[in-house]
Amino acid sequence: MRQIKQPAYHHGNLRRAVMDAALDAITASGPAGWSLRELARRAGVSHAAPAHHFGDKAGLLTAVAVEGFEMFADALERAAGDVLEVGVAYVRFAIDHRPYFEVMFRPELYRADDPGLRSPRERAARVLVTSSGTLSRDPSVDRLTTITAWSLAHGFAGLWLSGALPEAADGDPEAIARSMIRLFAGWREPGTA
Repeated sequence: MRQIKQPAYHHGNLRRAVMDAALDAITASGPAGWSLRELARRAGVSHAAPAHHFGDKAGLLTAVAVEGFEMFADALERAAGDVLEVGVAYVRFAIDHRPYFEVMFRPELYRADDPGLRSPRERAARVLVTSSGTLSRDPSVDRLTTITAWSLAHGFAGLWLSGALPEAADGDPEAIARSMIRLFAGWREPGTA
């Protein structure tokens, strides 16, 4: 009796295998430094499998962005109600989920009008706007306050991930993020002037 070799995947998780291969490729060489054919090799699937499930690279990166925004919105919603913790959750997500983060805020890489992106992006934005609104002392600058707070968290995360900050070698990104947000918000540590 001849044994039939089973493929490395089965029908139920082929899409996930390709997504995981994409996340590995993004980690290794960024969101643009690979091809669908390379992903098929990484995932151990036929070269046609990624195109079958995602159409093209933009379709695959759209799926990465959708999944990333869903996880991001969940993370921010868990911290909602505390502007400091929302900022820290933003930075933590970027560091813990780097391949998603590298795609999500680069809409030129994916189909930004994909209907699957709408809800998670809106959920995340709602938390960011609501929490940063607590920092604004004047409703006429609410939008500017939101952009400033977002830029602070996003910029810090990007600098940390790129290794541009010496602290990234052995520092604690969450502790630094908390200190930066406190400074921005005008907060003082208990017992300090």
